[in-house]
Amino acid sequence: MPDTTTIEKPAPAIATESDNDLAPLWDVIVWNDPVNLMTYVVFVFQRVFGFNRELATKLMLEVHNAGKSLVATEPREMAELHLSQLHGYGLQATLRKH
Repeated sequence: MPDTTTIEKPAPAIATESDNDLAPLWDVIVWNDPVNLMTYVVFVFQRVFGFNRELATKLMLEVHNAGKSLVATEPREMAELHLSQLHGYGLQATLRKH
C-alpha cells in the first residue's frame, strides 16, 4: 500500500518591513540645468513623488539656488524607478548610495 503521508511545503518567505530596514538606501539627487523652467520642475516633483506644492517648490528652489537637491532617500529599486521617471521628464538626476 502506498504511503499517503502529506508533506507540507514551507511557506515562501515574505518580505517584511524589517527586511527593507536592512536594505541599503539610495539618495535621489536632482541637478540644476539651464533648460527646464522652475514651474515645470515643481510639476515633475509633484507628479513623480506626490509632493505637495509647498515641498515641491522648496526642493525646486534648492536645485535652483544650490545647484542640486536631495529629493528622496529610499530602497534601490524605488530610487531607480524615480530616477528613470525624472529622466523621462527631462530632468538631470543621479543616484548615490546613502
